[in-house]
Amino acid sequence: QVQLVESGGGLVQAGGSLRLSCVASGSIFSINYMGWYRQAPGKQREWVASLGSGGNTNYADSVKGRFTISRDNAKNTVYLQMSSLKPEDTAVYYCYAPIRAKTYWGQGTQVPVPS
Repeated sequence: QVQLVESGGGLVQAGGSLRLSCVASGSIFSINYMGWYRQAPGKQREWVASLGSGGNTNYADSVKGRFTISRDNAKNTVYLQMSSLKPEDTAVYYCYAPIRAKTYWGQGTQVPVPS
């Protein structure tokens, strides 16, 4: 079992920055990679970024160049640094970790970016 807890969400003005955190606990040795999804009001959940155990990163085109995913292994934490935020980035952001046949999710953290 793995538990994921996000934090760092909150209201931010367009053009601003915010850093989300996701702390993993439990059977963390089973985690090969982690990442972030988001779900905007009335829309389907959308993949945002992922970070592999080898340090390789991938980003959705919509956030490339503005968002950075990173991790601190000592703190069992994955971060999502978001810059140049836009109103269309408004969403609930979820941390995820796929392990074998199951994907673990955090509870989500809200990021409103008013227009």
